[in-house]
Amino acid sequence: MKKENDNNLEVENNETALNDKDNSTSEEKVEMSVEDKLKEMEDKLARSYAELENQRRRYEKEKDEAYEFGGMALAKECLNLTDNLERSKLSIINDQSLDKNNKDKIIQHIEIIYKDIMSTFKKNQIEEIIAIGEKFDPNKHQAMIEIEDENKEQGLVVQEIQKGFTLKNRLLRPSLVGVSKKPRKNEENQEKKEEN
Repeated sequence: MKKENDNNLEVENNETALNDKDNSTSEEKVEMSVEDKLKEMEDKLARSYAELENQRRRYEKEKDEAYEFGGMALAKECLNLTDNLERSKLSIINDQSLDKNNKDKIIQHIEIIYKDIMSTFKKNQIEEIIAIGEKFDPNKHQAMIEIEDENKEQGLVVQEIQKGFTLKNRLLRPSLVGVSKKPRKNEENQEKKEEN
């Protein structure tokens, strides 16, 4: 009987030892899954923080651009004033009914107003695009006509129909220009010379 009890005790001890091993293995699994969960949460937290930081930077950039270029619509509207002043000046110069003395006074006043507007533009970093004599640049010029001129290099701006402007080096309005090209007769003569 004692042997039987010893055997039973031994079996129970073995079972307890096995159960303890199983429990410790399951606890390790639980702990590993907790560690994995912790790593996963840390990763999610880092990603959320990075996303918030990116949104903050994007917001700051948009705010700065809105502050810097927010007056673009107003600036475009003000360009119409300069165009109208130039048209008025040309109209007065071409008006035959006005005597020379009156024309000169009116033109002088228009030029004063024009200079004031250009001064205000300059203070607000609105710059006039220099077009005449420059090589045609599609980033700041818009070609309206081609003008045949054998004395000028092809692709050179020879006429400005409407002035263009930039706001802080960003195109506000392109210059409407006439671009030089070689006369057709010269092109035909050159083609014949090349064929011979």
